[in-house]
Amino acid sequence: MIKKHALRVAVAGVCAAVLALSGCGASNNTANGSDGQSAGVKGGTLNILLSSTEMDLDPAKSQGLPITSNGNIFRRLTAWKVTKGGETKVVPDLATTTGEPSDDGKTWTYTLKDGIKFDDGTPITSKDIKYGLERSFADSLTGGLSYHKTLLEGAQDYHGPFDGQELDSIETPDDKTIIFHLNAPFGDWPWVASLAAFTPVPVGKGPASGYGKTPVASGPYKVESNEAGKQAVYVRNKYWDKKTDPVRTAGPDKIVFKMSQDTSVAAQSIMQGTGEGKNSFLSGFVPPAQLAQAQANPNYKKLLVTSGDGALEYLAINTKRVTDLKVRQAIEYAVDKKAYQTTAGGEIAGNFATTLITPGIAGREKYDLYKASSSGDVDKAKALLKEAGQTSLKLKLIATSDQAEKASSIQTSLKRAGITVDIQTLNDDVFSDAETNNEGDYDLVIGGWQPDFPSPYANISPLFDSSQIGNGNYNLARYANADVDALIKKATETIDQDEAGKIWAETDKKIMADAPVVPLIYSKNTFIHGSNVTNFVIGDFPAYPDYNQVTLASAN
Repeated sequence: MIKKHALRVAVAGVCAAVLALSGCGASNNTANGSDGQSAGVKGGTLNILLSSTEMDLDPAKSQGLPITSNGNIFRRLTAWKVTKGGETKVVPDLATTTGEPSDDGKTWTYTLKDGIKFDDGTPITSKDIKYGLERSFADSLTGGLSYHKTLLEGAQDYHGPFDGQELDSIETPDDKTIIFHLNAPFGDWPWVASLAAFTPVPVGKGPASGYGKTPVASGPYKVESNEAGKQAVYVRNKYWDKKTDPVRTAGPDKIVFKMSQDTSVAAQSIMQGTGEGKNSFLSGFVPPAQLAQAQANPNYKKLLVTSGDGALEYLAINTKRVTDLKVRQAIEYAVDKKAYQTTAGGEIAGNFATTLITPGIAGREKYDLYKASSSGDVDKAKALLKEAGQTSLKLKLIATSDQAEKASSIQTSLKRAGITVDIQTLNDDVFSDAETNNEGDYDLVIGGWQPDFPSPYANISPLFDSSQIGNGNYNLARYANADVDALIKKATETIDQDEAGKIWAETDKKIMADAPVVPLIYSKNTFIHGSNVTNFVIGDFPAYPDYNQVTLASAN
């Protein structure tokens, strides 16, 4: 199974940190984008402002979403088709289909399109995709998403191509065909084939760590320069053919990622339209002071875009220590979700959660096993505790300093039912180890989860499969149920996605019947873009803009 990756840490952690401070009023803009957007033009320079100090663009090490900074320079076998306020779909990109399964879903075959080339005009072949994927196994290129590493047959003992070894479970019988042999049937393979490691790399290129500075491009742009602390510049790749690409619009002539930005200053320049501000957008969330300022000014407010419901924030109950189901059910009823939402920033922070599969994921069924007001049902909680024979329950909640207000809201709401919560505040490194180590020395912990692709598998399996307990994994509830494990396996191996969706929905409800977590909110993200930036599209998933579609209203 899959470990929690830095991308998801960033989504959950940064989202929590920013939105906890941003309850300064709600935006009227939705995931459909700002009012009055035009169709955009070809030309101009788009600036993307980010606080990070460097951009390592090596696809073998990337955990980036296919729709963000890598999307305009790299293509994969499949891609994400994002529509305003609509369901994100997997579509063919370099391949002619999203994959042809055989052997009951253990084998997936792809045929490459005609006319696809690298930025030097060299044709992209199946061998380049195989080599690019093999690079991700190299011990010197760690940190990327690892789904394929657990799924490909024989991959556990493979360490990359730099010593001349190949991974036999990836076949390339000719330059147009690539075949993957998996350990077991896996219905979500088309989504996995959209991730960064499936970027083609010319065979023999990039054995050293420096490849991420100016990698070979396959998308509509190539990297002209990449200077840490300053900027990375994308310019047009003349060998990209729009006829082969279903998702990238390639509007601007140039895209400049400006690094080491003070996000407050950057947001201010975007609002005021000074300098390059009108042609820029902030890659991260709007800082709280600037969000309040924008909410109060109609001219600035129209530059804000708030996503729909995104990552799940939840309270995990350590089932190895809180073993009585009635006690866990009492916690479900006792938690004041309204108070938690308030500490997260109010309604703009996200809507109340009741399911584990998040909105925007195909197959999700909306339900609520623990019906109560948004403030909880204290009487129901007390009754369950009485049935459990608990009159003076004390629980330990671990948290970071950034989670202080949220942890306090949990402490206060459980106290109403007679549960005493002791909050232990840990620094980030100690906290991260404490929630994922083998000891599990806590009763409660606040978690956040943004899946890497829009599938119930990416929602459910990392958090609730018993194989994901400890060892650096993220089953924070330490939850183990053999029947749930069997359902996860059945859903994972079901190729028909409609049928798989039904199994995932059943799994969701079965897990919640055991009350290992309290779903709190589906967090929302708010972004800001300049007045000349258009086609700033956010779909139902993920709660981030699709960089592949952003254009300028005018080239000036």
